[in-house]
Amino acid sequence: MSQENFARLLQFFKVLGNDSRLKILGLLANGERSVGELADFLDVREPTVSHHLAMMKELGLVKVRAEGNTRIYWLNNKLLETMSKDILSQNNLATLVDDRAGNAWEQKALKTFVKDGRITQIPSRHKKRLVILNWLVEKFEMGKQYSEAELSEALKAYHPDYAALRRYFIEEKLMAREKGIYWRI
Repeated sequence: MSQENFARLLQFFKVLGNDSRLKILGLLANGERSVGELADFLDVREPTVSHHLAMMKELGLVKVRAEGNTRIYWLNNKLLETMSKDILSQNNLATLVDDRAGNAWEQKALKTFVKDGRITQIPSRHKKRLVILNWLVEKFEMGKQYSEAELSEALKAYHPDYAALRRYFIEEKLMAREKGIYWRI
């Protein structure tokens, strides 16, 4: 996750980490409201609601328009959709921490089966083989198409059984193949 998205996510949870702001969010999810209406619903003073709304507006969580002297607020659904799809995706959330236990196991498998950048042996155990295949597929550019000959030649640099590696890439859905052309997926 980029540093910018990390900061944005942290700010998002800081803003929503308040009971009153969550209630405001819930009220705005049901429709547009003025500061006065929100204050009445929450039984708090208008300046307090304005303070909460300012924080939410700064994040882009709410939008506002003027109707005379009154400000009308509503929930910015597009921001929530974008955050859900982009920032709050499982892959992005997984990058928030370094999974040291899983990572240590993978590093051990790599250390066992890869020496000097070459695969010494293709593991027979699926889980270990998948670690090696994931490491190896990273050597190939995403979006680039490789002919079978190009892929075979590149794989020979890592292990003599390039045909097995090609087959495993397809079986594990790390690469796709059509008419002798391979690409990462």
